[in-house]
Formats: sequence, C-alpha cells, structure tokens
Amino acid sequence: MTNLQDTIAVSPPEKWGAIIIRYGLALVLIWIGLLKFTSYEAAGIEPLAAHSPLLSWALRLSGGPIFSRMLGFIEIAIGLLIAARSFSPKLSAFGSAGAMVTFVITLTLMFSTPGVVQPGYSFPFISAIPGQFLIKDIVLLGASVWTYGEAMHSLGATNKQISNQ
Repeated sequence: MTNLQDTIAVSPPEKWGAIIIRYGLALVLIWIGLLKFTSYEAAGIEPLAAHSPLLSWALRLSGGPIFSRMLGFIEIAIGLLIAARSFSPKLSAFGSAGAMVTFVITLTLMFSTPGVVQPGYSFPFISAIPGQFLIKDIVLLGASVWTYGEAMHSLGATNKQISNQ
C-alpha cells in the first residue's frame, strides 16, 4: 500500500489527522446518507431542495421521499468509495470528487434557501437553521479536496514506482 505518508515523513498528529479526515468524511457521508431513508430527513431536506435551481427539478420529478432516498444512496456510495482508499486510491479519488460536487451543490443552498440570514439582521449574521447548518459544508468540501488530492498523489507515486521498475 503506497500512500502519501509512505513517501514523506509525517508526524503522528498529521498521520492521525489524515486518518480522521478521510474516514470521518466517509462516516459523515454514510451516516447522513442512511438518514435520508427516514421520513423526518426527507421532510427536512424538501424545503432546501424546493428553492434550489439545481435540485428543485429532481424533487418535482420524483417527490420528497424518493428524492431523499436517491440522495441517500449517492451519499452512501460516495462515503464507501472514499473509505476504499486502503485498497483502491482510484476509487477513493472518484468518491472524493463526488463529495466535492455534493458539497459545492449543498453550499449553493446558502444563496437559494429562505431564512439563511437571521431575521432582523443582514449578512454575515446567519441563522442557526439553515444558515449554520449549511456553512459547515465548507469544511467538508475542504476535507473532500484533501482526500482527492492525497489519493491522486498516491496514484502518481504508484505509477512512477511501476515505471521505474
């Protein structure tokens, strides 16, 4: 198994941080994806998707519960792909790219969802729900970019090692 930690010296906090970033991201995606199969989660995401120019068409086409389950399936698949890093950096990179798209789309909801700005205030005073709920996806996007970059770096290192033999 070749990975970034094998090619450069890293401190224990960097090594543990990398593990927590990758598998924490996978866990969050899988867990949230599983919740998409519940009625309360389907009801919760419906108002967000209904106001989104990127998602509203899919919601109208499929209906709330089916739309929620489709998102859940996608999130679970992406999480599993990211977690596949130890045996397939290529699958993990693919999953990380999917996560980046997912979190960019989610962040666009900051601009289309009513109630993001706290009533009686103006930007940058965002509401707890949905504002603070959505803004956290910046960190998840960053984790996705990192896991993508690390997996792609590993693929490059693996390809160089094979060509040098």
